[in-house]
Amino acid sequence: MSKYPIIIFEGIEASGKTTNFKIAANYLKKRRKSFIKLREPGGSLFSEKIRKLILNKKLNLNNKTDLLLFYAGRSENFEKIIKKNYKKKIILIDRFTDSTIAYQHYGMKIDLKVIKMLNKFIIGNFNPNIVFLSTVNSKNLQQRLRNRSNLNRYDKFKLKFYNKVQNGYEKISKNKSKYIKINSNTNTINEVKKIIINKLEKII
Repeated sequence: MSKYPIIIFEGIEASGKTTNFKIAANYLKKRRKSFIKLREPGGSLFSEKIRKLILNKKLNLNNKTDLLLFYAGRSENFEKIIKKNYKKKIILIDRFTDSTIAYQHYGMKIDLKVIKMLNKFIIGNFNPNIVFLSTVNSKNLQQRLRNRSNLNRYDKFKLKFYNKVQNGYEKISKNKSKYIKINSNTNTINEVKKIIINKLEKII
């Protein structure tokens, strides 16, 4: 594995994914490691504008438009940020291709062949080294979303949709060693920190 790995953070809303992303970023910063961090949707200046469209709860985007907006943002990130930092800096990304498969295929029923074709077209054979996958049960998901003060469009789907997406993540990650699973229902924040830092220490 390269000393500058690609590390992805995945999981449905309210699973602790972004908190885990921040734990990793803070650890690398304290260790004075050279790294960049991105999020999807978002990232580059233009991709952040796309993010505002995707998450705008006032918009009623059809699933195909939604998918293509994600890929427009990913293309900008890949061409302008990821390529020039690949194997030069550690790359942390909050959501990547697994999110597209989990949400757009398993959640929205878009043909998996279309998604794989777009992945190949946009990023070629680029693959992450490690994926931290966070899970959350239905009870905690609902409670955490209720506690959020500013819900976006992706926070407002029905519970059935999130269950489909999380089951999709489970299928994607099954029997694959690059996935590090974190159960936000049972792991305390200190336990989560330990899991993430222990893994980072082994690969960096």
